[in-house]
Amino acid sequence: MAVGAPAWAQPAALPPVTSVTTPSAAGDTISLREALDAAWQRAVSAREADGQRRRAEAERLATSRLWAAAPTLELSHRVDRPLGGAGGRETELGIAVPLWLPGQRAARSGTADAAAAQAQGAAQVARLRLAGELREAAWHMAALQAEVQQADAQAAALRQLADDVERRVRAGDLARADSLAAQAEHLAAAAALADTRQRLQAARARWTLVTGLTALPDLSGVAAPDDAAADVARHPEWQLAAQSTELARKRLDLVRHSRRDAPELTVGVRQDAPGRGEASQGSLVVGLRLPFGTDDRNQPLEAAALSELDIAQTQEQRLRERLDSDIAAARDAQRSAVLQLDAETARARLLRERATLIDKSFRAGETPLPDLLRVLAAAAQADSAVARQTAALGLARARLQQALGLLP
Repeated sequence: MAVGAPAWAQPAALPPVTSVTTPSAAGDTISLREALDAAWQRAVSAREADGQRRRAEAERLATSRLWAAAPTLELSHRVDRPLGGAGGRETELGIAVPLWLPGQRAARSGTADAAAAQAQGAAQVARLRLAGELREAAWHMAALQAEVQQADAQAAALRQLADDVERRVRAGDLARADSLAAQAEHLAAAAALADTRQRLQAARARWTLVTGLTALPDLSGVAAPDDAAADVARHPEWQLAAQSTELARKRLDLVRHSRRDAPELTVGVRQDAPGRGEASQGSLVVGLRLPFGTDDRNQPLEAAALSELDIAQTQEQRLRERLDSDIAAARDAQRSAVLQLDAETARARLLRERATLIDKSFRAGETPLPDLLRVLAAAAQADSAVARQTAALGLARARLQQALGLLP
């Protein structure tokens, strides 16, 4: 390219994908990890995960009690002759304590532990999904920021061209129609710049709504994950599926150790007043209530537990297939984005070189202005395509990290 070429024929500076940033108006940036922490504090899914954790802890605490359920107070009073004062009276006061069945307490404790692990796994999955939302939003803003830079450079270049054409019109080298065409192209570029800035502002507003932050993400250092990161066993969704299967298994074990309702041990005191002047008598009462376990009670419960276990195991198997497919698709998308960026970069370089040659011809009076404007528009579109594809490559790498279950 010739040294000293005008601004409209110069290639726009394009940052590499590893150093794309979206600085805020104040120049402040924030890492994706910090943005994720801030968004997690505001997310509804965080409250749901916290609620699941508290329920699991309450269930675990319940298994440490000596009784299987809440004790009950029993009070009864009997009178032989309700309408007369000479009849006998009997008053009984006692406490009924539900007891654990053999193995039931350990089974319920195991279920509580599995539920706590599943609650933690669900929180990690929710956090990963929120990270995916932030990655999409961050790279969308990066793409818009690159478009703004390109549109701003194009508008400035066309403004300079319009000024040069106006001077040549005054000198009598060009017709008035050429000046009008150059000014129209500059106004079109200014309108496109305003539209792109508005879309960037809307994207920033959505980012602030999710994270509560005005600082925008710093996307520097985003690189493709290595092959060692492609361990599906460490993926949060896979771990959650395994924990759900384990919880279903523990619930089935609890059902099998709860073949009947909890037996109740009753301890109380009784006072008898026979009447007819006889002295009242007190006694200690100890009772045991043993419910029967019948098939009409147990079979529906066991069938439901078996169905839950079967569904969890099937979901776990299908999830492995989906994760493998998602990772493969993300890797293909990343390779395709690299090839497209190389092609767009080479194309932009060729069109800019062509624009330089046409500009020399225009200044020599050998090429009309409409031809130059068309060439400049094609070069500008190619530069914009490079900018968009640079951000697309960064997004493809971020989506691969998301598919692998990697948090920022």
